[in-house]
Amino acid sequence: MFDLQTAIQQAKHVTFMTGAGVSTASGIPDYRSKGGLYADQVDPEYALSIDNLQAHHEDFHKFVVNNMYFPAAKPNVIHEKMATITNQKGTIVTQNVDGLDRKAGAEHVVEFHGNLYRIYCQTCHKHFDYETYLKSDVHAADGGILRPDIVLYGEPINPDTVSAAIEAISTADLLIVVGTSFVVYPFAGLIGYAQPEATIVAVNREKIALPEGAHMVQGDAVNVFAKLVV
Repeated sequence: MFDLQTAIQQAKHVTFMTGAGVSTASGIPDYRSKGGLYADQVDPEYALSIDNLQAHHEDFHKFVVNNMYFPAAKPNVIHEKMATITNQKGTIVTQNVDGLDRKAGAEHVVEFHGNLYRIYCQTCHKHFDYETYLKSDVHAADGGILRPDIVLYGEPINPDTVSAAIEAISTADLLIVVGTSFVVYPFAGLIGYAQPEATIVAVNREKIALPEGAHMVQGDAVNVFAKLVV
């Protein structure tokens, strides 16, 4: 019978692939579930698109500020245990843009979709703190539009980020998928870079599509990680 604790102890390099379900226990809603970010929105994917930012930057700014920032959120036990494990022998490749992995002290993190708290001006590329962005999305000095450093619908993933993610996944002998429905591409496709002999396991409330031979730990990830001794 598969035992996650033993698998982690025996692994040489552990890579976590994570999604919004990791941060829900920190009070940050996911995207697609009932009560999630997209639940009451007419066209949320357009709201978070590069087209909307370019055509209606005020609307984009309002949507992001009103729906996506949770600065009081703190890392939960999943973030903390992943940080401890990966600081010793691994990497976190996350879809999340909330920065909680780094808040938990994780040193080896690939933020596949960026980070909401990194803000820059599209004209001069100067960086700003997110508190400035909450007040205005216009850089007074040059009139440039500020934006968070996240991947929007209609934008490609940074090639360096893709390379870092592939490196983390292809060198792991244990891949742990946590808190994601695993339906968003290209993120979900990254698992195709796993070594043939790598152990793959998912920790999730619902069963998800995984490669043949992978293990499924079905349940609340908070409870699963709380029991891990790392």
